[in-house]
Amino acid sequence: MTTICDEMDNSRRMRLSRKARIALFFLVESVVALAIGFAALFLSFGPGWSAERPQPAVLKPSDARSGSLLLKTDDGYTDALRLGVDVDLTVSGPTVRARVTQIFRNPTQQWMEATYVYPLPAGGAVDTLKMVVGDRIVVGDIKERQQARAIYEQAKRDGQKAVLTEQERPNIFTNSVANIGPGETVLVQIEYQEPVQQNGNEFSLRVPMVVGPRYNPAPVVQSVDLRPDGGGWGSTATDPVPDRNRIASPVLDPAENAAINPTNITVRLQAGFPLGEVKSHFHQVKIDSPDSTRRVITLAEGPVPADRDFELTWKPAAEKAPSVGLFREHVGNADYLLAFVTPPSVEQARERPMPREVIFVIDNSGSMGGTSIIQAKASLLYALGRLQPNDRFNVIRFDDTMDVLFPTPVAANSANVANATSFVSALQARGGTEMVPSMRAALSDNNREDADYVRQVVFLTDGAIGNEQQLFETISALRGRSRVFMVGIGSAPNTHLMTRAAELGRGTFTHIGSVEQVDERMRGLFAKLENPAVTGLTAKFSEATADMTPSAIPDLYRDEPLVLAAKLDKLAGSVEIKGRIGDRPWSVTLPVASAAEGKGLSKLWARRKISDAEVARTTRQATPEESDKTILALALEHQLVTRLTSLVAVDKTPSRPEGEPLKLTELPLNLPAGWDFAKVFGERPRLQVAPTERRADGGDARVQVASLKRSPVVTTPPATVPLPKTATDAELKMIAGVIFLTVSLLLMLFNRRQMSSPR
Repeated sequence: MTTICDEMDNSRRMRLSRKARIALFFLVESVVALAIGFAALFLSFGPGWSAERPQPAVLKPSDARSGSLLLKTDDGYTDALRLGVDVDLTVSGPTVRARVTQIFRNPTQQWMEATYVYPLPAGGAVDTLKMVVGDRIVVGDIKERQQARAIYEQAKRDGQKAVLTEQERPNIFTNSVANIGPGETVLVQIEYQEPVQQNGNEFSLRVPMVVGPRYNPAPVVQSVDLRPDGGGWGSTATDPVPDRNRIASPVLDPAENAAINPTNITVRLQAGFPLGEVKSHFHQVKIDSPDSTRRVITLAEGPVPADRDFELTWKPAAEKAPSVGLFREHVGNADYLLAFVTPPSVEQARERPMPREVIFVIDNSGSMGGTSIIQAKASLLYALGRLQPNDRFNVIRFDDTMDVLFPTPVAANSANVANATSFVSALQARGGTEMVPSMRAALSDNNREDADYVRQVVFLTDGAIGNEQQLFETISALRGRSRVFMVGIGSAPNTHLMTRAAELGRGTFTHIGSVEQVDERMRGLFAKLENPAVTGLTAKFSEATADMTPSAIPDLYRDEPLVLAAKLDKLAGSVEIKGRIGDRPWSVTLPVASAAEGKGLSKLWARRKISDAEVARTTRQATPEESDKTILALALEHQLVTRLTSLVAVDKTPSRPEGEPLKLTELPLNLPAGWDFAKVFGERPRLQVAPTERRADGGDARVQVASLKRSPVVTTPPATVPLPKTATDAELKMIAGVIFLTVSLLLMLFNRRQMSSPR
């Protein structure tokens, strides 16, 4: 009996021991699952990217997040190199000093070389390049273009970080950055100087932010029958855009991609006089006022997509702006002078203004699709309504074809104006941009002997072509008595083409960036068209020997200032400026010694002399060899980027391991705001996608711009530039965490049931 009882006790203890072991197993398993679940959830809330820990490289297109970009690889898709931009501008009286910082971020597992095409003001003098790698700052040097390219390519092969800044057009530049390592961030900073723009009572600056896609006419291909007997002759045609590949970048379709390249802008405005209205025309801004002559302007909502130009205007608090400005700077053994003189407005001295023959040209090519064609048509309709009965006119429209409304210019009577109004109203944007034939047609003057009419060409376009030089040569050769007035349309016009074409055509450039600006800007243009110009302008220094630019002073139109730059052997005497306003003589004398201190004037003088040399080459006043010699000498002496010189910076410390491959990527651009992607690139099949917010989303990822060694001209604190979010696996981690937590809870419930059930 005792033995039986002992056996029963042992059996009960064994069952209890087995139950305890099962409970302990389930408890441990639940704790482990719970820990894994919480860990997965915790990791899912980690930062989007880290410079120290690169993300997994392979992604799928569906993994992309707002602001990210994917590149195709052999294994799938990889998150691509990204860019953030910070623009800091200081206005000191008549000049603007700009610092543009580009932050290149490589979240991939590969070593990368980045190439980025970006715009700058056409009149800007680019003179400084800095590269920041970790805590090292490398300052660039100006070299001849081929030499700078050779230095960069050698550094790239040697695994050294290097940056190359090249000018493709006076307003288009390329930065190439070699050997950006996995997870690394490289900062590239350029600086430039430019003059403030003035028109009547208004001063302004403009920051171009995106290069619009350029239409490049195809090379002319000739087939020639060269017979064996030598009786056949042939010639080769040149490519109108030989560098077409260097001014083109991938463009993202806004219907399928979120905006990229977030840009931050700060303007420190020191006008030199009490300020009235300060206005940003295309971006919402916040304006702080330290005192009556200074303003600090920042973007109200933080970084914005680089998809439209930034334009800032300011007016003096007084009713009239200063009509004269005189500034000086001493550099080396020379003094540099910058003069602003606005002639007074004088009403037409004749009893009746001279009648005009106006040829209107409107671009209705594909790049004008969207809001641009609306602005262009509204501007032209406004202009037609301003014609007087004694004027005559014609209308030309072009894409890759051309129509001339009337066989010859016709009287501006109500019937002809109504016909033109219907013609313009029916225009639609489509096709390529063959601009040269329409300019030839506009300059074709069958009434050149008719001195009773003032002949004017009003040309409305966004200027989105790559063969600018062909247009310049056409204007130079055919302008005759015509004056060409360029009207730039849209959010990102080609300002180099506009300003140079107006200069060669002895006219002006007007920009219209929105429908709301049509009335105001077209009224200003017609004030120039309908009132006498200041002609026959000359400038003479009484004592100093001066190298002046422009050497031949162009005519000025109503409210336009004469901007004169000169290199002097001494600051002495005066400069007398003379001309005629209509039929009245006009003159003004400025004492040179009374000039105020200015900044960067030597750079502006050199940049304008370089522009003069380019114009002399176009107009055949100098041979190509003579022009190039002048440009190269000025660029090397004043350390400027030009068509013939580049900036290059090399970090002497090799970083890319030997044998590690280097991948080239061309960073894409946004489509300029208001453009129609399909009108430019054609319709393409696409999946239905939810609309994306058109704003560069900085997310939580921020890069602190390193404190750079700045020139004396600019002394500003470091800026924080948000970058787009990287595509991460956060959602996957969250899902995994939820699954693990759910499993652990089920195990705990099952464990409790096992413990409570009778055995």
